[in-house]
Amino acid sequence: MDKQDIADIRKQFKVDNDLLTIHDIFNVYIMKESSDIFHHQSMPFEMLEQEQQELFMENFKKVLTGQLDEKLFELKFQRDAEDNSQLTLHQGLLAEETEDWKEQMLKLVEKMLKDKQYEMDIVVTFIRGEYMKPRKRQSEESDESEQDTVYANPFILCSMNKTQDPKKELLFDYVEKEFKYNIVVDPIINLKSPMSGFLFPAITDNAADVNRVLYASGKKNEPDYHFIEEVLTAEEIMTAAQDKIVFEEVVKNVAGDQPINTSTLSNVYDEINRVVEENEEEDVPRLDYKDVENVLKHSGINDVTTEKVESAFKTVIDDEKHEFKATSIVPKYNSKSIKIETKIADISVRPQDLRYVRQVHYDGKSYLMMEVEENTVIEGFEMIPEALFQKAPEDE
Repeated sequence: MDKQDIADIRKQFKVDNDLLTIHDIFNVYIMKESSDIFHHQSMPFEMLEQEQQELFMENFKKVLTGQLDEKLFELKFQRDAEDNSQLTLHQGLLAEETEDWKEQMLKLVEKMLKDKQYEMDIVVTFIRGEYMKPRKRQSEESDESEQDTVYANPFILCSMNKTQDPKKELLFDYVEKEFKYNIVVDPIINLKSPMSGFLFPAITDNAADVNRVLYASGKKNEPDYHFIEEVLTAEEIMTAAQDKIVFEEVVKNVAGDQPINTSTLSNVYDEINRVVEENEEEDVPRLDYKDVENVLKHSGINDVTTEKVESAFKTVIDDEKHEFKATSIVPKYNSKSIKIETKIADISVRPQDLRYVRQVHYDGKSYLMMEVEENTVIEGFEMIPEALFQKAPEDE
């Protein structure tokens, strides 16, 4: 799935949408002390009051919100895994009776509770439904209505939400004309910040892929590996942040003792961004060891060989066949995405402007120097250029 596929699904989650049908909603309440199911309840989604439907719709949108490889991850199911969740989800998707669907979802809940202790009570919500996506018209002259021909996509979506204690409040009773302490003991279900969730099956270019599932993490770059491997029985993943760190270590390993200055690093980002732009209409471009070799050679790093790059892959990640996602290892190119943090100031620059930044030593001290084309203005005051450096005298 790409970001457009996810956006197409997410925007369907609104009340009274003819293109979305949610058949059933199934809520399971889990106690933190015992990690047991305290209560579960299923009902047709349309039986909920409209205000409840709107709360859940916003929750489902939250599950599907975030950047790929940061909060959202398309996962492959493990092959030959014991008690494979792919089969459980597929059977739940095809179940004709609500009780059969609930039975399959409870199997997943049991996996969530195995070897896992939650810090607060948890509510797990499952829905199953179908969303329609109109096909594009063949021509402007076609009389066919937008909704005459559609892609039908059945799905199961799960959201895990924590509970929180109600706030202690003081109320004023207009009838009795007195102040009252608001006593509420029922826990509040936090639907605004889902802890985790998933969408099955993954849908790419309007086609369902039952071999993949879209997993949603509660926090950026912090996936729950227990949930991924034990609950969903999916393969291991690498976040965008981890991919970037591994790439940086590979570059350092190949460069060896060569200093990587800001100009060289900027060239590296330029080369990777060029790969991204050349493959803009295709799937997310990936860089194998040969691609990394070409990037480093064109960036000005000396003595780059295939053997060195392969060795770096084996040393850093123990996998010479690993492929980096280009979009994960290059900062956002058209924004000031590179943060330079110092003790006295933080500076943000675009990747292509990194070459204009230098760290220099003068008179026993370190300075951060930036090349600028005009005088700098601070709080309305123009800075006066100072001549700190002088040309060294030529040898006589």
